[in-house]
Amino acid sequence: MTSDQRDRKAWFPEINTGFNSVFKPGRLSIGLVVPIENYSTTSVPTMADHIERVQLAEELGFSAVWLRDVPFNVPSFGDAGQVFDPFVYLGLLAGATSKISLGIASLILPLRHPAHVAKAAASVDQLSGGRLILGITSGDRPEEYPAMNVPYKDRGEIFRESYEYIRKITAPYPHFENRLGAVSGEVDLLPKPYGQQLPLLITGSSQQAPDWLASNGDGWIKYPRPLTEQKHFIKQLRKNICEEGVPAKPVMEPLYIDVIDDPDCPPQPIHLGFRIGINQLAAYLKSRAAIGINHIALNLRFNKRDVQETLQQIATNILPELKG
Repeated sequence: MTSDQRDRKAWFPEINTGFNSVFKPGRLSIGLVVPIENYSTTSVPTMADHIERVQLAEELGFSAVWLRDVPFNVPSFGDAGQVFDPFVYLGLLAGATSKISLGIASLILPLRHPAHVAKAAASVDQLSGGRLILGITSGDRPEEYPAMNVPYKDRGEIFRESYEYIRKITAPYPHFENRLGAVSGEVDLLPKPYGQQLPLLITGSSQQAPDWLASNGDGWIKYPRPLTEQKHFIKQLRKNICEEGVPAKPVMEPLYIDVIDDPDCPPQPIHLGFRIGINQLAAYLKSRAAIGINHIALNLRFNKRDVQETLQQIATNILPELKG
């Protein structure tokens, strides 16, 4: 294999505007988890100024905003997400923004029919000019499944069949059948995705085997882990990809942060992230880029400082270095 062939193999496929701008080999981009506010003392955010804050994120140069799929407020879980249905909310954000990528991290596939997912996602993709990135998961909150009459123990199998359904239903007049439905080739789901297909990022393992994960999906969402562990995970994923002979895929990591006044304060663990100084945050992000993380979505739920001030500081001190 020539060096040019190796370089091409390392490229990520071009899927749509959002995926192509957020995920670039050898580069790290930064996004934000919505709502962009501190609601550390309650499970339900205020959603105050939520549109203005997304617009500010776009203006400051953040590459994406990410919504979560939280069908029910489960008190034991302690986080109602951004409250609104993600597809309805993305339709609003598509009209309120022009260039920032719009993601879901992640949609619980077993709790929605895949035909509805495909149609809603393709609609957002078209209305936003191809800015949708769809993270998908098998789900991790058992309390929600009885309300949908879905067996929690079957979520891995349902996830896999939903994924296959979505991939096939977006083709013109498809013909296929699984337990979620039969399509005879006589109907066509509209609209079609803006680009080649819907960009689908698989969260964790979603109850799937390593070879299936390597062969399916357009990338992965992996919760933060110690550097050595995360590096091993990425290395193994990419080894599996090579063995399956499929194109390279990006890796995304969500991260809770509380940026404090002391710029050199070392990271102190909080839930799925750190209380940290801005200089140490920059160092952390660079260390993740070095092991192959392509995008980090920052969550400000526990951030005690003024939100706008924090966004401005990250945009001034960190984003230019990553673009460099």
